Amino acid sequence: MVAPAEGGAQTMESDPLGAREKTPVTLAVRKSLKRTHDMFLGNEEMRRAEHPAGTTIMMRMKMLDEYEHVRDVPEEASAESLQALPFLKTLAIDDATKEASPSAITQMLTDIGQEGRGSAAASIGPAVGPVVPVAPRAPTDPSTQIQVMPRRDRPDIPKPVWHPPWKLMRVLSGHEGWVRTVAVDPTNEWFASSGNDRLIKIWDLASGTLKLSLTGHVSTVRGVCISDRHPYLFSCSEDCEVKCWDLEQNMVVRNYHGHLSGVYCISLHPTLNILATGGRDGSVRVWDMRTKTGIFTFGGHTNAVCSLASQASEPQLISGSMDRMVRLWDLAAGKCSVTLTNHKKSIRALACHPLEYTFVSCSSDHNKVWKCPRGAFERNIGGHNAIVNACVIREGQQGSSQLIAGTDNGYMHFWDWKSGHKFQSYQAIPQPGSMSAENAIFAMTLDQSGSRLLTAECDKTVKIYREDPNATPETHPLNWKAPKLNADHRY
Repeated sequence: MVAPAEGGAQTMESDPLGAREKTPVTLAVRKSLKRTHDMFLGNEEMRRAEHPAGTTIMMRMKMLDEYEHVRDVPEEASAESLQALPFLKTLAIDDATKEASPSAITQMLTDIGQEGRGSAAASIGPAVGPVVPVAPRAPTDPSTQIQVMPRRDRPDIPKPVWHPPWKLMRVLSGHEGWVRTVAVDPTNEWFASSGNDRLIKIWDLASGTLKLSLTGHVSTVRGVCISDRHPYLFSCSEDCEVKCWDLEQNMVVRNYHGHLSGVYCISLHPTLNILATGGRDGSVRVWDMRTKTGIFTFGGHTNAVCSLASQASEPQLISGSMDRMVRLWDLAAGKCSVTLTNHKKSIRALACHPLEYTFVSCSSDHNKVWKCPRGAFERNIGGHNAIVNACVIREGQQGSSQLIAGTDNGYMHFWDWKSGHKFQSYQAIPQPGSMSAENAIFAMTLDQSGSRLLTAECDKTVKIYREDPNATPETHPLNWKAPKLNADHRY
């Protein structure tokens, strides 16, 4: 055991490099990279020096490769040169087809490409050569015909019309819970509001004073609408009840039974004496206003129906649901005529345009404009990035209407209808005594003149807005820039 140890000691002493320190691999790699970086750091911005001899040799190689096969071509073709170089033979071409023949350079490039394909391509085509014009091909060959793609018409984005900004005019407090719905009387003298306190309150529109409170529901009232042909007010609630109130007697005269769960939305037909309601059970029920009987029970939605809109022309009834679908109902046939599945999020607000034959469905992804009666998609209106609980379309006075939407985060967004330009975003301020998060806007409507906007909000108030009378295009300029369109974009 002693001898190997002595031999090992002699080996260590005889090593000319001496004892070497063991360095980790990662540290050695870093040192190598640093040395390499320091070596070439000074040459980073320097260009490679030109080498005239190398440049000359490279140009000669390119010329030899490109023009070797035409170096011995004579200036004029003779009988001897035609026998030696058969590719110089020309074909008889009349003047009519001379313009369609390719030039010598074009044919040379074509022949070079055919040479590179191998013997198979050479056996098909004629002998190669730079100055041989080819015979015109058959006119049925699509490669010889000029095909012009039709110009695709892009939509013209209209420039938005200037609208004065809206500002807060009045705040009405009196409810003891969230205000979930608001509706204006057709005479434009009073309006009704209701919410979580289960009370339907009647307010004077001019002065903002409370005139009357109606009790009868036992749960949150989610919808109120007022008839323009009868002295009736209709309300729907989460207690599964739909009630008809006689405003001359201030009492309930009819109850419409049939919903299996809470009723979330209600709508009156503008010309017929029928009433439509939708709720958590996913059904849309159509009632006879006078006899209280159910005319239709439309099924098809797989989740709660949150919004309804009705109009005199087809489709007479439109519903939006939490299942991300918009359905158009045919009241004559008693069935769904069109189902629109373009939305990616739930639809909580619908509105029909008062002048155009269109309607809008509002969701957190986009507000989509549809063309009646088949629901053809027209365009998107976006920029809100929040859950939209209510929307209304204001009839245009300067050539363009306005789309107004109230969101769950307390913002009201105002768009120019034709261009989709958002010209104002207004954040509602919660009233004293409410939390900062209680600023959602649950419902909104315009008065009969369209000059005042009423909103039902989460801070237990009803707010009235109007346009700023002192605003001008100079004080509030239109900040609009035409967006860039691609082939698949719809403004």
